[in-house]
Amino acid sequence: MDPQPFATRLTGRRWLSHDTFEVRLARPRGFSFAPGQFIRFDAAAVENGGAPERDYSMITIPADPDIGLLVRDTGTGRFSTLLGTVGMGTAFEFTGPRGYFVYRNAGRPAVFVATGTGLAPFVAMARSGAGGFVLLHGGRTTVDLYYETLFRGLARRYVPCLSGTGAADACPGAFQGRVTAFLAEHLAPGEYDFYLCGRREMIREATLIIDDRFPGGRVYSEAFY
Repeated sequence: MDPQPFATRLTGRRWLSHDTFEVRLARPRGFSFAPGQFIRFDAAAVENGGAPERDYSMITIPADPDIGLLVRDTGTGRFSTLLGTVGMGTAFEFTGPRGYFVYRNAGRPAVFVATGTGLAPFVAMARSGAGGFVLLHGGRTTVDLYYETLFRGLARRYVPCLSGTGAADACPGAFQGRVTAFLAEHLAPGEYDFYLCGRREMIREATLIIDDRFPGGRVYSEAFY
């Protein structure tokens, strides 16, 4: 069955850093989803000359009254800039829910691996009750650690992986380096379910490391940008 079309409007926006923000949208009647899924905007309806579609994973859970998204304005994506500047009440159209990147409680430890705003589906999974997981979140500095307080409270182990020079010194439990370096050198041996979300380059490298170091591991992935 094809994802359904829905109409919504912008109801809130909260900046988390100089280029990353959270938006809230009115939840249309009849819209249901599973934590980890995403919605697809019809960007052409609100931005002339732009690419026709934009995908965003939801950070909210099915019990929430609204839809929350985590957005990074790269300066090159016209739609993300639009979401960061338009007024409250602006109307949008989207289809959804989409995707199969959802938490599967298979009785094995889960390792969530995210870079940047690829963290979004893990926010929904954690808030919906996924437990006992390890989270590796990659960024340059502590400014990039969105939802740090949430994950320090819910994760069995939360490991910020910071690539900026000396960035890890200011963050308890942080690793100086990329998420793939932590996987390659520091994650204890075992059989895990790996959930990877972020840049395609990270997903490719992480998958090769998992195949080599964790041959019994299962890998679920979603390229986020």
